[in-house]
Amino acid sequence: MGVYNRAPVEVERGEGARLYAVDGTVYLDCVAGIATNSLGHANPKLVEALKAQADKIWHVSNIFKIPGQEELADRLCADSFADVVFFTNSGSEAVECALKTARKYHSANGAPERIVIYGFDGSFHGRTYGAINAAGNPSYVEGFGPRLPGYQQLVWGDREALETAFKAPDTAAIILEPVQGEGGARAIPEEDLRWLRQMADDNGVLIIFDEVQCGMGRTGKLWAHEWAGMAPDIMAVAKALGGGFPVGACLATAEAAKGMTLGVHGSTFGGNPLAMAVGLAAYDEISKPETLANVNEVAGYLKQQLNGLKDRHPDIIEEVRGKGLLVGVKLKPNNREFMAWARDEALLVAGGGDNCVRLLPPLNLTLDEAREAIEKFDATCAAARGKMAA
Repeated sequence: MGVYNRAPVEVERGEGARLYAVDGTVYLDCVAGIATNSLGHANPKLVEALKAQADKIWHVSNIFKIPGQEELADRLCADSFADVVFFTNSGSEAVECALKTARKYHSANGAPERIVIYGFDGSFHGRTYGAINAAGNPSYVEGFGPRLPGYQQLVWGDREALETAFKAPDTAAIILEPVQGEGGARAIPEEDLRWLRQMADDNGVLIIFDEVQCGMGRTGKLWAHEWAGMAPDIMAVAKALGGGFPVGACLATAEAAKGMTLGVHGSTFGGNPLAMAVGLAAYDEISKPETLANVNEVAGYLKQQLNGLKDRHPDIIEEVRGKGLLVGVKLKPNNREFMAWARDEALLVAGGGDNCVRLLPPLNLTLDEAREAIEKFDATCAAARGKMAA
């Protein structure tokens, strides 16, 4: 189906932060499968884990115990607020599980009328029917029939509307990304996240965090919300969790998951042995202190240098935003055109809302590779100036 606006890059293979095209072009890949190839392409430890598991068993039904699930779930819970985990194949499915978990919680508490879930402007939660309604982006919901009931959107920063939503008797949960990805790399202020936690506690509302893109070390801590010193009740993760292999997970406290009882949810492929083997290998590497330290070092360098480029190219760069290695650069020229000009410099960057481009490199990007990215971004800005003047 013609649903992808594909770039004219035919991929042959990848290695680390490099992507090799069929025509021989070698790109510095700061898209990384959209923040997914967390340890670079063809990471040897992930390849080894996949090959070893492939010789054992690929798939077994969830009606049986899968040892890798138990092990990865234990690791995720030990390193987070969560008590329980449901494994999925994608971030969208993890979000779908989170939405169902929130509503089931209130139903189990004898308040089935509490079904309304509030999302925020600029959010993105995936492409399932529930996820697109939770985000409410008009371009993703139009043409798919009536909007699902029980989903409403708020404008971030409107505290009066937020307070009204929290106090409404039919409110079940709010869902948000601590650092927005597709919406333009907007980082929610830490004091606001702490305020949300207090308001939720005061009013019996659950907080769902979508850390599919901003979690798993992307911001320099394992979870993006750790910077604020607070935690959600439910969280969706994916992307980096599998290092490029399809893995997702919905994490929750035991209390928030009290309604998720026998038979109310399930998945054929979620948590399959191949995914768990790769997920464990990826998690081992991502959760290492040295990996997170590298994210902070490289992110600091990129932010400093990009702000320097903003001073050099004020006609091209309007703002540098984001957190960690989820870097957003708001542009004055069209961001889609800028992405094409970057490809001409053998640099791959992702698009984003609010006319941003995103740099989402592997978490193990080296400083030398970061310098190269800045050089290529600088050259792209210079080329953009020439294109705009032509």
